[in-house]
Amino acid sequence: MKKILITGGTTFVSKYAAKYFVEHGYDVYVVNRNSKPQVKGVTLIESDRHNLGDKLKNLHFDVVADITAYDAQDIIDLHNSMDSFDHYIMISSSAVYPEYGVQPFPEDSERAVNKFWGKYGTDKIEAENALLERVPDAYILRPPYLYGSMDNVYREAFVFDCAMADRKFYLPEAGEMKLQFFHVEDLCRLMEVIITKCPTDHILNVGNEKSISIRDWVIKCYACFDKVPEFVSVPETVEQRNYFSFYNYEYCLDVTRQKKIYPETMSMDAGLQEAANWYIEHEGEVNKKPYWEYIDTNLV
Repeated sequence: MKKILITGGTTFVSKYAAKYFVEHGYDVYVVNRNSKPQVKGVTLIESDRHNLGDKLKNLHFDVVADITAYDAQDIIDLHNSMDSFDHYIMISSSAVYPEYGVQPFPEDSERAVNKFWGKYGTDKIEAENALLERVPDAYILRPPYLYGSMDNVYREAFVFDCAMADRKFYLPEAGEMKLQFFHVEDLCRLMEVIITKCPTDHILNVGNEKSISIRDWVIKCYACFDKVPEFVSVPETVEQRNYFSFYNYEYCLDVTRQKKIYPETMSMDAGLQEAANWYIEHEGEVNKKPYWEYIDTNLV
């Protein structure tokens, strides 16, 4: 039985990963402050990652899945607290690429500040650098927008709410902006491929090969409830983030490296349906934003 250390384990990606690896026969350890319910079957190491002391001493892990590393200090403190491990996988972000870069972004693209992501992206760059200084053979995964069950961010859930309430959908312009997604299960399955096959490429963009327009994405979200949206076009002069779940920023990752080891990803239809089924039972776990209030006050 492989032993895996997962940072986090109580929210979205890290929680899903903890559940996934437990169900796939791994001996799963999680590091978190125990402020939220734990996934059944994990071994909890109750601690802030910056104050682990000797809690990881004398423990060897086959793999470290660092899902909650947001800056260099996160990497440094966790690494300093560990005795030994075989593989280290860090979940980084597509936010490391500046918005002005040539798309689709390959992994060797310039990494620099992105005006939409700001400090989040530059902190991820510093975390990547800190990890590679300490673990040169670490794996770094850079996903686009992640989605699926346990997602506490108000993205697809916002559209699900609109569909269930039979609301018109206020769409940025004609809805032609494209987004790239990756289901959280695909991310976990890809990590398992890396653990078992140890591919030669260590830095990988990950995601669905094809992007989808926001109009088509909304249509698919409504279809999860057998609904068809009635669209209202909102001009570009209105700040998009006031009424819609994404920035007015279209980007695309080159996922050629990923396809070599993980060629098939979950369909958007299946992934959204899975997310919708989860949301029906766990609505209270999503951090909602007042999009409806803005729409009803300013756009209706």
